[in-house]
Amino acid sequence: MTPGITLAAARKLAGDALLEVAQGRDPAAAKQATRRSAAAKTGDTIERWANAFVTRYAKKKTRPNSWRQTEHVLNNIVLPAWKGRTVHDIKRKDVRELLEDLAETKPIMANRTHGVLSKFFKWLMTKLDDADFVSPVIGVERPAEEHVGERVLNDDEIVKLWAACDALGGREGACVKLLLLTGQRRSEISHLKWGEVGNDVLELPAPRMKGKRAHMVPLAAQAAAIIADMPKLVPQVPKPDGCVFGESPVGHFHRIKDRLDEHMGDIPKWVIRDIRRSVASGMARIGIAVPVVEKILAHRKGTFAGIVGVYQKYGFLPEMTVAMQRWGDHVERLVTARDAKIVKLRKR
Repeated sequence: MTPGITLAAARKLAGDALLEVAQGRDPAAAKQATRRSAAAKTGDTIERWANAFVTRYAKKKTRPNSWRQTEHVLNNIVLPAWKGRTVHDIKRKDVRELLEDLAETKPIMANRTHGVLSKFFKWLMTKLDDADFVSPVIGVERPAEEHVGERVLNDDEIVKLWAACDALGGREGACVKLLLLTGQRRSEISHLKWGEVGNDVLELPAPRMKGKRAHMVPLAAQAAAIIADMPKLVPQVPKPDGCVFGESPVGHFHRIKDRLDEHMGDIPKWVIRDIRRSVASGMARIGIAVPVVEKILAHRKGTFAGIVGVYQKYGFLPEMTVAMQRWGDHVERLVTARDAKIVKLRKR
């Protein structure tokens, strides 16, 4: 018996419940409705807490690309499905149905949504005054399988990509070329600022890096030339916080990829992030030591994982500088050979 309730009171409550059942009403459902109403009055709506999560957690604890994806998932996938409901009202069944429906057409996005919801409800468990609140994502598996990418562009495809960048032109073509010459992540290059461009080196700050550690990237002469050719909004005196590729970062890479494909012809399916893997593989193929490649890519696993990463503090900057120029020269030779072949064919 609940403390503070007499036997007579308990009998009355039980009788009232039996009466509701006899009249076709569900006491449990009524209790949940009362709780939902109370939660709505206190502001525990999915909209309120989703906005709070983006503002208080995602924007402060994750990289710009990550919090933007979080915001996109919540605003465009979660809220339209659960609008008007309270966070207490979302059950495991709701999460599973949302993810399964999304996975039918967008399996990878369904996985990303699973990840966002998992973090959101885990964070929410620490914010609500309801000690009984449990994340409804617990026990729900990711709806789609994902395989680690293995696609590597060969030399011929690298030449086609470079030619496609020439055809594309503008800041988009320059940005993709710089991805190919530096091997850095898409967000690190597309959001590049003039203040991060030093004397033949990129100095990427910790907040913009996946590993949250500042990263120095030597620039091959070919990469430095691309940056130097970018128009500056203020002639000769670019603002440190100004974007290298114009008034705003380069975006809409799905559209850029479609336009590149139009110029590259019939080649096996590839994605933008394959460029980074292709750079790593290409560098190793021309004889650059794997530890140097990993330093260039800012890898924290592989050679520098575990105890090695703790005690190995040598920066490898001289080796990185030589390696980046070797890679830049390799790409230039590939492109020059293609151009020479085209000229020779035209003379026939």
